Amino acid sequence: MYADYLDLIHLLIALGIGAVIGAEREYRSKSAGLRTMIMVSLSSCLFTILSLKIGVENPDRLAANILTGLGFLGAGVIFKDENRISGITTATTIWMTAALGMAVGAGYIVLSLFAAFIVMIVLVMLIYVQERIEQLHQARTYRIVCPYRQETLDKYEELFKTFDMHVIRNTQHKTEHKITGRWVLIGTAENHRKLTEYLLDDASIMELSF
Repeated sequence: MYADYLDLIHLLIALGIGAVIGAEREYRSKSAGLRTMIMVSLSSCLFTILSLKIGVENPDRLAANILTGLGFLGAGVIFKDENRISGITTATTIWMTAALGMAVGAGYIVLSLFAAFIVMIVLVMLIYVQERIEQLHQARTYRIVCPYRQETLDKYEELFKTFDMHVIRNTQHKTEHKITGRWVLIGTAENHRKLTEYLLDDASIMELSF
């Protein structure tokens, strides 16, 4: 009976770890939130407990199968936008939550709690460091449609330089009397704001998106 009670305690600990991590993801409105993280942590813990109870010859195979199954779950939360990929942090958090559940199921309580503490520091505290970096180094896509003249797009290329923008990709497309330019620019958030204000005041621009 002692072993059974211990297993129940392990499940409750796994539930708590999943709930804490899931609450943070839910607060940030991520696709995998509270219930998902709880289920990932609980299921990983339960699978690990069962493998030890049944006496699987190669427990590492079960661990590999858990991670393989999570690969499909993680892939479902990753999305590619026009110039960036989102959901990678949520996908890796799912993977880490499963590892924590497995550690709890195997009886490594202190290790799993300490690792969960580190995970929360990364998710909660380092977001401010990340936001600061993005303020200094931000990529945006600009699309400008204007009447066709040979020097038109060259003018904007020079304009980007005056705002300390680094062009990493550009495309041009001409239709009848209009020309469309698309640029991916890297610069500080403040310079992006100034550039956007300037472009919005440019009367020669027919369409602008950013």
